[in-house]
Amino acid sequence: MREQTCIIIGGGYAGLNAAHAMSSSMKGMKDSSLHIFLIDQQAHHLRKVLLFKPAATDSAITVPWSDVLPSRVTFIQGSVTSIGANKQVLYKGRDGQLHRISYDFLIVALGSTIRKPAEEQGGIALTHEHAALQIQQQWRSNMQKAAGKQDQLERKRLMSVAVVGAGISGIETSAELAYAMRMEAIELGLAASDVRVSLINAQERLFTEGPLKVAAKLEAALNELGVAVIHHSRASHVRDGKLHFVGREPLPVGVCIWTLGLQPNPVLRTLGLPVTDDGKVIVDASYRVPGFPGVYSIGDCAHIVDPKNGSPDRMTCKEAIPQANRLAKIIAADIAHRPAPLHQSYMELFCIGLGPERGLVWCRQWGIDFVLTGKLGWKIRKFTWDSASLIK
Repeated sequence: MREQTCIIIGGGYAGLNAAHAMSSSMKGMKDSSLHIFLIDQQAHHLRKVLLFKPAATDSAITVPWSDVLPSRVTFIQGSVTSIGANKQVLYKGRDGQLHRISYDFLIVALGSTIRKPAEEQGGIALTHEHAALQIQQQWRSNMQKAAGKQDQLERKRLMSVAVVGAGISGIETSAELAYAMRMEAIELGLAASDVRVSLINAQERLFTEGPLKVAAKLEAALNELGVAVIHHSRASHVRDGKLHFVGREPLPVGVCIWTLGLQPNPVLRTLGLPVTDDGKVIVDASYRVPGFPGVYSIGDCAHIVDPKNGSPDRMTCKEAIPQANRLAKIIAADIAHRPAPLHQSYMELFCIGLGPERGLVWCRQWGIDFVLTGKLGWKIRKFTWDSASLIK
């Protein structure tokens, strides 16, 4: 059998797990010689779901590729610019030059990016590691200023943070910040009770993906940490130390953080692949891209629909792991010209961190809701974080 090449574009959760799954699947195949390349613009794997960590504490959320990639996978640092009709990928390397590499199989796993507010809206969007460090620097500086303020209102403003966007990222960010800021207040001789973290929710309640009772548990846990959830409120902009809203009074804040959710990587629209209106790559039930032989797509960047119930997969890292494992079996089946597996939806499961060693897990099986909280919930949440990045 001739040598073949598999290129994986993107080293996020889906791409990283695809590299491992492809490497493992080839070990058991006779007469196979598959060269695997992973192309990513970062010099390391970024644990994106943990961006809130360096916003609150000194936490490392990057991992060297050598620590997480199998030895048989070759890493290329670069940015893909196009996918040619002749089964070639064009990318810009670290040297700034354009390079071409041919493939037999191509896995597009470019993932998602975090939505940003307009620049004139002010505040800091939690979009990357640099922004997280900027957030930590800002609130710590404010806390130090508060320690020297006699004006009670100004002191409390400096000790306040607003997190706009109450999805899982916003919940985890507000919980982690509330804990860290209270600890900092105690260190500086300030009243921990003066720390105010407000979570701004445009919806009527938290966690609309799950039942109302779980949303109530989440809000109670946040309140216990010192996070005030402000429902049904749309923030518009930050100006002169105040967060302004549509139709309600402004809120004095020291720092405003935007956590506005995910969108498919905008680069996907430039590659020439078929995409949905919202920019996801169109695939069939076996992750193949129609009209592009040998091209597959998984993860946040792919529009993957359960063939049985018609439900699309969500943009969360837990979906990426089974998709990657299944894709390796699909490609092996395509190589052998036999029927390939079809997509199956992941179970209804959500894990949410609620500050150091606290978390909440909700799972629905057989029509029954299972809820775990506290330290056990946190251990499961940590397991999901580590599993997604293949950290033992």
